[in-house]
Amino acid sequence: MTNSKIIPIGADHAGFQLKEAIIKHFTERGYKFKDYGAYSEESIDYPDYGHPVANHVQENEGTLGIVICGSGNGINMTVNKHQGIRSALTWTEELAELARQHNDANIIALPARFISVENGIKMVEKFLTTDFEGGRHQKRVNKIACGGF
Repeated sequence: MTNSKIIPIGADHAGFQLKEAIIKHFTERGYKFKDYGAYSEESIDYPDYGHPVANHVQENEGTLGIVICGSGNGINMTVNKHQGIRSALTWTEELAELARQHNDANIIALPARFISVENGIKMVEKFLTTDFEGGRHQKRVNKIACGGF
């Protein structure tokens, strides 16, 4: 992925600190972000921040997005409701890499309460720099969408 694309990112209050750290780290390396919030640690509802990220990815082919909540589950479920979104909940670098290589994931979901900032940054790095392998994996990805088989 080139640094010229804008990366949509969204988090709930539990993911706010991790979101801020990710934006800071990757902005210093030339990446650009569209921050859909949250903008503080005040309690909010994760769907309000997940849906805009999913919409952004849907409307901008080839874009990769980042979503974060406490467990990663709620915001991951939210974005996966959108047609064409393949969001992967990850908690290791290897899972982030495999989500791109084998599943053509276009959003990474992070569990802020269960990972360190350092681990989150490493997973995002793998996610943003790993390409989809295609080949035998493409037919499986094609079957993800309803009616895809």
